Amino acid sequence: MMRSQRSGILVSSMRPDAALSLLAALTLALPALAAACAPSSPGSAPPAGKAAAPPGSLAPTAAGAPLARPGPGAPPPAGAASAGAAPAGGAGGDAPSPAAAEPAPSIPADEAEAILFPEDAAAHLAGIDACRRGLAGAAGAPSAGPERVRCLLALRYKGDQQAAASATALFDRSGSVAGLEREHLMDGGYRGTLHLVPELPVRAERRHLEWTAAALADFDAFATELAAAASSPVRYRHRALALRYFRSVRARTPSAYASGWTVAYNLAGSLHRSADEVRETLFHEIFHLNDSAHGAWSQAALSPIYDAIVTRCGTRIPCLAPYSPNGTIVKGGTYYSFQPGNGVGEYAAELAIRYYREQRAALRGERLGKPPFKCGPPENARAWSLLAGEFFGGADRVAPCPSAPAGRRAPGPLMAP
Repeated sequence: MMRSQRSGILVSSMRPDAALSLLAALTLALPALAAACAPSSPGSAPPAGKAAAPPGSLAPTAAGAPLARPGPGAPPPAGAASAGAAPAGGAGGDAPSPAAAEPAPSIPADEAEAILFPEDAAAHLAGIDACRRGLAGAAGAPSAGPERVRCLLALRYKGDQQAAASATALFDRSGSVAGLEREHLMDGGYRGTLHLVPELPVRAERRHLEWTAAALADFDAFATELAAAASSPVRYRHRALALRYFRSVRARTPSAYASGWTVAYNLAGSLHRSADEVRETLFHEIFHLNDSAHGAWSQAALSPIYDAIVTRCGTRIPCLAPYSPNGTIVKGGTYYSFQPGNGVGEYAAELAIRYYREQRAALRGERLGKPPFKCGPPENARAWSLLAGEFFGGADRVAPCPSAPAGRRAPGPLMAP
């Protein structure tokens, strides 16, 4: 699930990393979330050769586990019933109580502390203790969860007030906590070992924090607007994420990787040169998290389509061109969506980016730069519909495809082997 130099090969345009995809899938996570949740279905197994987790890193949460805590400052969900509450009208048991709506996800204060101070908590112990017991001092009541997180953010970003304000606003808006990755060595395949070190997005690197915040705000607006056209709930989580910033030493990869509702972000990443690039990188990585939480959905739902395309085309670029969601080609290889070793999960993540890009343009009244993906071969429309139905409530604001001109035969579908 890494973006930039996938499979350890330079790509010719700006999309996710390949060979490092899922290399660090178990390096990050939120154990308390796992304890609070029950998995609904298993996730996909990690690939061979995946990098070992850094010492003391968090274990990944269970795939598909719903979170059971409201977000910071969030009101109770509409229609939620208190446990043991009597039915409306006082009828004691005449009718069952309505089912409570699923609470919004959140990051508890203890986890936020671990995200913000993964290795140097001892050096900030006095400040951390003050945040734990509240600003009133030792005799005061303990801080409420969100207030404690805000205190910890102010402590972590103490040297850059503007970055502290941005990180706090990000938390207040999305429930996401911008902290640090642990220092560790990552297996980079034939490129050797990558040395990743924690680094905050402050001062000259503050733009990365601001680009992250802008991307998550865009995802909020996108999900809200798309829900109006959806026939069922939009189920694409992009809130309450652990954001762990780092820098790769003498390298620009991986740009990002994700696991367990955590996204690790490289301040030196080759794909992090603009707000738009960061936005699409994050959407790609967050899709991987949602795919895993839906029980490795892409493996079950899209493999027949993906396998049939690969059986027909192999790695031949002209044959694959109509089926690739995006135009990224791996240097010396083929389309990133079909690069050997990437698998159907990367095809699905690229499809998610194409869906996001086209739906976002349609919602804004913007013209697409190329024909809609769904209007290509029948396999494209099928994959598009499956993805929209699973994660986005079946919404599709892109205009219907024009009918084939008279006398022109539309290409027939591929058949899975």
